[in-house]
Amino acid sequence: MVIVMQEGATEEQIQHVIDRVVASGFDVHRSTGASHTVLGAVGVHRDFDHRDFELLQGVREVVRITQPFKLASRQFKPQGTVIDLGRGVKIGGPEVVVAAGPCSVESREQILAVAEAVSKAGAKIMRAGAFKPRTSPYAFQGMGEKGLQLMREAADKYGLFVVSEVMDASQIQMMSTYVDIFQVGARNMQNYFLLRALGEVQKPVLLKRGMSATIEELLLSSEYILAGGNYNVILCERGIRTFETYLRNTLDIAAIPVIQKLSHLPIFADPSHGTGRRDKVSAMARAAVAAGADGLLIEVHNDPDHALSDGAQSLEPTQFAQLMSEIRIIAPAVGRRVA
Repeated sequence: MVIVMQEGATEEQIQHVIDRVVASGFDVHRSTGASHTVLGAVGVHRDFDHRDFELLQGVREVVRITQPFKLASRQFKPQGTVIDLGRGVKIGGPEVVVAAGPCSVESREQILAVAEAVSKAGAKIMRAGAFKPRTSPYAFQGMGEKGLQLMREAADKYGLFVVSEVMDASQIQMMSTYVDIFQVGARNMQNYFLLRALGEVQKPVLLKRGMSATIEELLLSSEYILAGGNYNVILCERGIRTFETYLRNTLDIAAIPVIQKLSHLPIFADPSHGTGRRDKVSAMARAAVAAGADGLLIEVHNDPDHALSDGAQSLEPTQFAQLMSEIRIIAPAVGRRVA
């Protein structure tokens, strides 16, 4: 349930309500807005009367949350979540934030070249993989911690933030030194042990939708992170598996406005994995911005024809610069802007 406090409720009244909720067997998650405080009560507890909380001093109303995802719901937090990365970059605000970079770090020369190109074009975040979950055990698996070191060096040189995929809970502490955002890949969307571990850190988490996951399942996965106390969650539509075989996946553009209605969490789109084809990435990126995406995740490589992974879906730097010019035109039409 959600307990909405009255405007001007005192801290003493709020704490008294929190104490009563905890005594009733719930976990409490507090959200403070511009005018009032909202308390989310989460837990397995069937025998309670919500009227007991309505009568407490300072309480405006008590609302039962019907969705299985409680903390991710707009009932818990009507206003959208804005994640402040620092240096003026805010995810979920009026600016469409773009993360760009190669599928994987291959060399120092490569990552520096790509970082320079995407930074000049207007990207704020560099994306690349240091640990690569590949379908084949014989494919390139990434450079590991050395790749993270190279990403951090390149990002610092060109004023970028870093997002990279974490594969296992045991990697979180080591990766914290290098990344600004942890990425959970599609294959790990329902790795609940990993999600719980990420709920215990305060760095943002970009959670990708699983290849066969419903929107509700994606939101329930985000709930694991939120329930742990980490409210800095970014959802990502990266394409789902359908009966269509022409493209690598089917990018579910409709998921963007649906999720924005159901949840306060910001949402990115990944048209690179969503299509798997370089010649289709820009069109779907433009569509995602028009649909209201808070950001984009774009694969860019300085020599995609010789990339060690996913070269076919990676834009060349000139193509990425052109895409950035195009979405700068589209964004104002939906009340957004692009740096």
